Amino acid sequence: MIRKFRNEDLEQIMQLWLQSNIQAHSFIEKTYWKSHYNEVRKMLPEAEIYVFDSGEGILGFLGLQEDYIAGIFVEENSRGRGIGKHLLHCAKQNRSSLSLHVYLKNERAVRFYEKEGFKITGEQSDEETGEREYVMEWEKESIS
Repeated sequence: MIRKFRNEDLEQIMQLWLQSNIQAHSFIEKTYWKSHYNEVRKMLPEAEIYVFDSGEGILGFLGLQEDYIAGIFVEENSRGRGIGKHLLHCAKQNRSSLSLHVYLKNERAVRFYEKEGFKITGEQSDEETGEREYVMEWEKESIS
């Protein structure tokens, strides 16, 4: 079930954030993610967050800042089961356009977003990590 974030979700979401980033971005030192933990922990409650709750725990979440997807995070053993797609569709229902940044080396995520209708609109270097990233955008199709 997808629902909005509640304050009591914070610890579980933060563990998921850290583990997912370390697993999906093996090309970035673990210390980078660990050093940003407290900063993200403070910022998360200010974002619009959708949580995929299995009833036994949180298996994934999506964070939005206005029309920008700050990230989609899915528990490692639950990836490939449609959780990220469900979370993304929830965000798409409430927006006419979305944008995000994704590392070029995170090929699985790039393919996922392309399959979900996002287009690569630019490429840049992430100032903090030095890694190349795509700027990707999605727009809701207008019905004429």
